[in-house]
Amino acid sequence: MGKNIIVELTNERIIPSGGLAVVGAILGKSDFVKNCNNMKVDCNHPQHQIKNGDVLLTYIGMQCMGKPSFDAVHEMDDDPDFYKAALGICYGIPSAETLRQRLDLIGSSIRVRILDENVRMLKSNGIVPSKLPCGYVPVDMDVSPFDNSNTSKEGVSRTYKGCDGYAPMFAYIGSEGYLANLELREGKQHCQKGTPRFLDETINICRQLTDEPLLFRLDSGNDSAENIGILLERGCYFIIKRNLRKESKEDWLQMAKDNSKDITHPRDGKAVYIGSDWKEIIYQAGDGTTKHAVIRMGYEIIERTIDKKGQFLLVPDIETNVWWTNTGFTDREVIGHYHAHGESEQFHSELKTDMDLERLPSGKFETNELVLELAILSYNILRMIGQETLGKRNPRQKRAVKRRRHRTVINNLVNIACHVTEHARKLIIGLGKSNVWRDVFQRVYYAFEYFAL
Repeated sequence: MGKNIIVELTNERIIPSGGLAVVGAILGKSDFVKNCNNMKVDCNHPQHQIKNGDVLLTYIGMQCMGKPSFDAVHEMDDDPDFYKAALGICYGIPSAETLRQRLDLIGSSIRVRILDENVRMLKSNGIVPSKLPCGYVPVDMDVSPFDNSNTSKEGVSRTYKGCDGYAPMFAYIGSEGYLANLELREGKQHCQKGTPRFLDETINICRQLTDEPLLFRLDSGNDSAENIGILLERGCYFIIKRNLRKESKEDWLQMAKDNSKDITHPRDGKAVYIGSDWKEIIYQAGDGTTKHAVIRMGYEIIERTIDKKGQFLLVPDIETNVWWTNTGFTDREVIGHYHAHGESEQFHSELKTDMDLERLPSGKFETNELVLELAILSYNILRMIGQETLGKRNPRQKRAVKRRRHRTVINNLVNIACHVTEHARKLIIGLGKSNVWRDVFQRVYYAFEYFAL
């Protein structure tokens, strides 16, 4: 017979999200909150005493808990004093209605401030995006559709994935995947529309975060002479998947058979041709002049005459993969570095699933734009916390970890249960001895508290 379990209600201050103290330590000394408190918005907004900074801090905290729904703010009602102290909120925690209305009023007006704060936050906490073994810092840019089907939200339309939603563009820097920039877009918007301006903005941000050479990796939807021209003019390296458009696969195969010196046969009926070709492009420089450049194209052409099940094909299957690049990598290294670009799909997943941001909470486009821009800060806060847990004494794990997934950070460090007491005008967070993450949490908190000073 096991022990009988009795559920008892107590008046002790046991908080389910003690990790917000780390979030507050990271944002604690920020001028961003002070500037937001001083900015002017519509004077008819409710709850004048609740500052804009309090609203934004509250919502960043909610995003870090993986709860971006406006109604989730009510979870802070049971012990508002703790959440105010943890996040550095001055006056009070807004209601769900105030939160929604204030974000509507602020809209997209503070995009530049958020991007500047993101750079300042990363630099002030000693974050340096890591390099690849080749010495370049990777910057992965990609569109990832947000499925918002069965809603009438502003800007929701058919995406290329076949669902109704948004099609935001993201830019991640470093092997860890810090979020450098993003832009919310209507679902029907082509991925190249607005990308040259976004690309130029992203380069400026990345230059502030590192002095190392940048390697931009983009998909075929952004195969554009304009993008290549911007990267060349700004001194960046790139690997961009080519969109062959109306070019013949048979012509590419014949060219590869005639010129490729790297030919392999992984199995019967499959031949792989790897090599490089060159092509001239014409682009418009920033000063308005037209320039010509000869750019290398790395290719991987695969011919299959027998499928993987042993079935002979009447017509050979030809797969053509071509990449623009200005790097000095070998052909196989170009292919390998582009395949590593696929890791950015995991970063999208952490934002959409772990932080639950795929179905954006508002019906207004500009409000959802603000929600996603604030997610730059909350996403990077979670990434910083996760990276700080690596390389030192941690709970036992099956394999070496190079990057802590956001869901792990939220479950084990942000939503960590703690016993709260007050003594000598200090708030004391007590972690139980049965929690295997308590030593990690203590180390992480003091690490970021030190940087915040």
